[in-house]
Amino acid sequence: MVTHGAGPAYVIGTYDTKGAELEYAAERLRAAGAEVVTVDVSTQRGGSAADVSAEEVASHHPGDVDAVFTGDRGTAVSAMAEALERFIGSRSDVAGVLGLGGSGGTAVITPAMRALPIGIGKIMVSTVASGNVAPYVDASDIAMWYSVTDVAGLNRISRRVIGNAAHALAGIVTNEIPAAEDRPAVGLTMFGVTTPCVTAVVERLGDTVDPLVFHATGTGGRAMEKLVDDGLVSSVFDISTTEVCDMLVGGVMAATEDRLGAIARTQVPYVGSCGALDMVNFGAPATVPSQFVGRTFYEHNPQVTLMRTTREECVEIARFLARKLNACEGPVRFLLPTGGVSALDAPGQAFWDSEADEALFATLEAEVEQTDQRRVVRLPHHVNDPEFADALVSAWQEVQK
Repeated sequence: MVTHGAGPAYVIGTYDTKGAELEYAAERLRAAGAEVVTVDVSTQRGGSAADVSAEEVASHHPGDVDAVFTGDRGTAVSAMAEALERFIGSRSDVAGVLGLGGSGGTAVITPAMRALPIGIGKIMVSTVASGNVAPYVDASDIAMWYSVTDVAGLNRISRRVIGNAAHALAGIVTNEIPAAEDRPAVGLTMFGVTTPCVTAVVERLGDTVDPLVFHATGTGGRAMEKLVDDGLVSSVFDISTTEVCDMLVGGVMAATEDRLGAIARTQVPYVGSCGALDMVNFGAPATVPSQFVGRTFYEHNPQVTLMRTTREECVEIARFLARKLNACEGPVRFLLPTGGVSALDAPGQAFWDSEADEALFATLEAEVEQTDQRRVVRLPHHVNDPEFADALVSAWQEVQK
């Protein structure tokens, strides 16, 4: 992985329509002491003042340049995005990226930014940066920088905005970040209803590790797994796998089909559990889809409505997790807290449903292919009991060996 200050800043955009703005950004970066490589991602052939031509970028597409320069804007934009991601992935010197564009340029450039490791500077100056940027940023550390005026020529506003973005990236690529203590980074997934468990685990780990806690809101799980893929997390406490519920049932904090994919790919030591598998997340009560009328709900706050998972849904959730766990060849321990999987799932609480929980646990036990490396462990504790935190840490210590 390239570290800060280890190479040039890449300035990327469509030179056929935004050449003046891109050259201005490159000029400001150089004036601030940064080395620069300019990259053209225009979707039609033609000469370019960029260091890397659109043809060179397009040649990285699996279908070669003809797959990019189709003459159709929609297919060309998608193909150039794929080509740019492969081009950036082929470079070993990327210290930072500055992109300029409208909606099309943003769609081309941000996939390549997302593919870069966390920590490499990524600034996207975009006309769409003041709206919903989740599709562009996802679980990456892209800074979306609103262009204010259209990226359509230099003026008193665009010079300031683009110049500020260039100076920000110059600061990133020309300044080293002091190394942190050399402790292994451990990823932990947490939800509000599993906070006591995660807090207790972190306390028990003490200063032996660098704990990275991720809020299991859909993006949180993806962010943790991106860091695993990037080699920045050495082991995982996946205590709160609740994002799987939303993906399978239709909630708003959903994982993707690739949940646990990074664990399988990297084989990092993994300790998981059923934290908050009793719930699906929606927004305010009025936003809950009509097909769920009559279900058991809990108003977490005015903007978050929780729905209890049914027995049948718990079986489906367990089968998904079992399939994913079976693909993991590294050391795996998955712990089942039979006393309840969240603060709401306990005797006398709103989501207590021992039948649904038992269906979850039994399906996991039946469908996970257990080996010396991969084990499912049933424990007579609630997820937030101190004894369960003890068991999680013991399992983690075991998978380190």
